[in-house]
Amino acid sequence: MQPGDRIRVTHADVTNEGVLMPSSDSDHLVLKIDGGYNIGISREDADIDILESDVYAVGESGDGSDDSEVSEITFDDDLPTISLISTGGTIASTVDYRTGAVTAQFDAEDVLRAVPELAGRANYRGRVVANILSENMDPSIWQALATAAYEEIEAGADGVVVMHGTDTMQYSAAALSFMLETPVPIVFTGSQRSADRPSSDNVMNAICAVEAAKSDCAEVLVCMHGSENDDYCALHRGTRVRKNHTSRRDAFETIGNKPLGTVTYETAAKAGSQGDVATEGIEFARSYTKRDDATLTLNNELESAVELVKFTPGMDPAAWDYLDGKAGVVIEGTGLGHVHTDLIPRIEALITDGTTVVMTSQCLEGRVCDRVYDTGRDLLDAGVVEAGDTLPGTAKVKLMWALANLDGDSVRDQSAIAAAMGESLAGEITEESQPWR
Repeated sequence: MQPGDRIRVTHADVTNEGVLMPSSDSDHLVLKIDGGYNIGISREDADIDILESDVYAVGESGDGSDDSEVSEITFDDDLPTISLISTGGTIASTVDYRTGAVTAQFDAEDVLRAVPELAGRANYRGRVVANILSENMDPSIWQALATAAYEEIEAGADGVVVMHGTDTMQYSAAALSFMLETPVPIVFTGSQRSADRPSSDNVMNAICAVEAAKSDCAEVLVCMHGSENDDYCALHRGTRVRKNHTSRRDAFETIGNKPLGTVTYETAAKAGSQGDVATEGIEFARSYTKRDDATLTLNNELESAVELVKFTPGMDPAAWDYLDGKAGVVIEGTGLGHVHTDLIPRIEALITDGTTVVMTSQCLEGRVCDRVYDTGRDLLDAGVVEAGDTLPGTAKVKLMWALANLDGDSVRDQSAIAAAMGESLAGEITEESQPWR
């Protein structure tokens, strides 16, 4: 009896049927019943019948050149190959019945067992890069994730789905958008609610993400619920997306525009195998980079000494003393990109000492423009770089990438970095800011 088997358990004259899940307690079974809930049953005096064995055949592959675990789950040689890369998070989590908390402890195979509806849609390669809740994400994991995606695509994957926690998904999606040029879709997905809850969004998000990974859009995307209902998932460009709610299933939004596309769940759920490219149920609202238009390229160096700081009224300039020696600083300014006048000498000192300082706005929409008011012009005179309407979190990731990849002859090329921060490299800056609603 293995996790993934469908079993019938009779204990104390009560019978339950469901899918056997991994358990952190050897004395109890964890059973996912058909209603969606997970229940714990004591193994002692339990009568167990295996109704159906785990349908997933798991075999090891890979050359062992890194520490990540690689496996392959094959259904049909005629289907496209989708690589499932797991980093942890709620979509790949379970309840630890010792503490009652949700913990990230599933690998890629467990995700497939938890979402059997993925069967028959593709050949799956599973790869575990990390097994963390996303608040523990850091730039070194971004680098490992980009390398893993590169290697999977180089090995022939027709698309990549990254299972990721939602809290920092927007940062990771932005990081891969700058570190990789990809000829196939790379789709981030996760869930707001864990698989043991009947209201979990993991099944729908995973199915829609796989269908998006089979599409013609060769960009880094985030695929999450587009509404509170189970009707469609929105496809957000990785550099323009933000998590805007703590717990709603449709927490993610594209800032400054409609989502890049949508995946209709009912159509996707029925689609199953669509051959090399999925088309039914997927619609795109704007132009995008098409499959095979780009050459696979990896530039995953990052400068870690970059900070994102938010200006607030009454802020003490001394509070920024920890920024001394940083390679880069991104400021969330007010409105068009402003801070208190008393902070400008502090910012000027940072720039004089070699720190690249970039200005973004706390406003959800619109771009910075420091030429309108005296404060803004003083900031420009001090050497602050404007980032257009780049989202602050995206600007931090972009600056980390630019500082590591746009150096001149062993000397940081400040003009090239400043030009890059004002230029759209991966769709992070819109052509013009205007209301779209």
